[in-house]
Amino acid sequence: MKAIHPSQRMSRIPPYVFAKLGLRIAELRSEGVDVIRVDIGSPDLPPAPPIIQSLIESAKRDDVHGYAPFGGPEAFRKAVAAYYERRFGVQLDPKDQVLGLIGSKEGLFNLTQAMVDPGDVVLVPNPGYPVYTSAAEFAGAEVVLMPLRAENGFLPDLTRIPSETLERVRLMWLNYPNNPTGATADLAFFQDVVDLAAKYGFLVAHDAPYTEVCFDGYVAPSLLQVPDAIQVAVEFNSLSKAYNMAGWRVGMALGNPTAIDALGTLKSQMDTSQFTPIWAAGTAALIGDQSWLEERNAVYEERRDLVLDALATIGMEAPVPKAALYVWAPLPEGEASSAAFCERLLVETGVSVTPGVAFGSEGEGYVRISLGTDTERMAEAMTRLKSWRPA
Repeated sequence: MKAIHPSQRMSRIPPYVFAKLGLRIAELRSEGVDVIRVDIGSPDLPPAPPIIQSLIESAKRDDVHGYAPFGGPEAFRKAVAAYYERRFGVQLDPKDQVLGLIGSKEGLFNLTQAMVDPGDVVLVPNPGYPVYTSAAEFAGAEVVLMPLRAENGFLPDLTRIPSETLERVRLMWLNYPNNPTGATADLAFFQDVVDLAAKYGFLVAHDAPYTEVCFDGYVAPSLLQVPDAIQVAVEFNSLSKAYNMAGWRVGMALGNPTAIDALGTLKSQMDTSQFTPIWAAGTAALIGDQSWLEERNAVYEERRDLVLDALATIGMEAPVPKAALYVWAPLPEGEASSAAFCERLLVETGVSVTPGVAFGSEGEGYVRISLGTDTERMAEAMTRLKSWRPA
C-alpha cells in the first residue's frame, strides 16, 4: 500500500513558531510551572463596550445568520474607507479598493498566491513576520531577504538591492510600525518605496496593523498617503491590535484595484466571509468613538516602561519603541543564541519571550517581548527577570 504524504510544496512550510512554543509551554504548565507569556502579540484588554454591544444587538436579529457578502458587507467597506479618510486623509473606493478579510493574516498569505508566479522574486524583511516568507515559498517564489539593522533604523536599505534583482521582483513586503523591532517609517521612506516600485513595476504590500498602537505622541502614517501609491501598493490593516479584537478575526486589504480583485477572487474559492454580527462590530469600531484608544495605549506605554527598566538591570539596553506592541532587546554580553537564552529563561523563571531568530537570521542576537499581558503579571515577569542572571 502506498503511503499518504503531503504535497511537495508543504515541505517548504515549517511549523508556525508560536504553535511550537505553545506546545512547550503546555508541557511546562503540566509540570506545575507558572508560565507568564510575554511572547505572543495578542492584546489582553477587551474592545470598547459599544463594539461588544454592537455584536450582541446584531446577533439578536433574525436576518443575520446566513452567508455574509464576500469581502464584507457594504457598510463595513464604507466604514473602512471613512476611517482611512478621517485618519490618513486617503480616499478609497469601497467597492474596488477595499476588501474585508478574516483577519489580515490570511490576506497576507493569499495575496502572494494571487499575485506571484513560481520563480518570481519576493522581497521580504529580515527580521520579519514569518508569514511573508512562508507564503512566498508556498507559491514557489524566490525569496530575497532585506536586512533590517539597527544602524539604519531597522529600515531596509533600498539602495543595496541590485538592479538585476529589482527587474525580477513581483512583490515587496514592508511592515511599519514594525513587528518585531517596533521601528517606524516616515512618509519620505514610503515615497522612496513607491518610486522604486513604479520604476521597476512591482507591487508593494504594506502590513500595517499597528498604526493605532502609538506612544509618546507619535502618530503612524499610512503608505497610501504617498501620492499615486495606490498604483503600486496594497496596504493590510486589522482590528486585532487597533481595537483589541485579535480573536474576532477582522482585517482589510486596501489599495491597488487589480491586486484587490485578484485577492478577492482567490478568497471566493476559499472562504465564505465572516459572521455578519462580527462585521457589524467591526463597523462600530471604525466609525465609533476613538478616544478610548488613548487610554489603552497609555496602558501599553506603562508596560513598555516596566520592561525597559527591567531589561536595563540585566544589561539588555533596548531602544524605546514609539509604536507597535513589542520591545526588541539585544541579548546580554556573552550570549550568542537567542533560542538558548529564551529556553533557559523559560525553564529557570517561567517567563516566556520570543527568540529573535524566530523572525529570521537578522533577528539573532535579540529577543522580542510583547506588551499584551496583564500589567500585574507583566510586573511579576519583570521581577523574575531582574532577579535572574543569564549564564
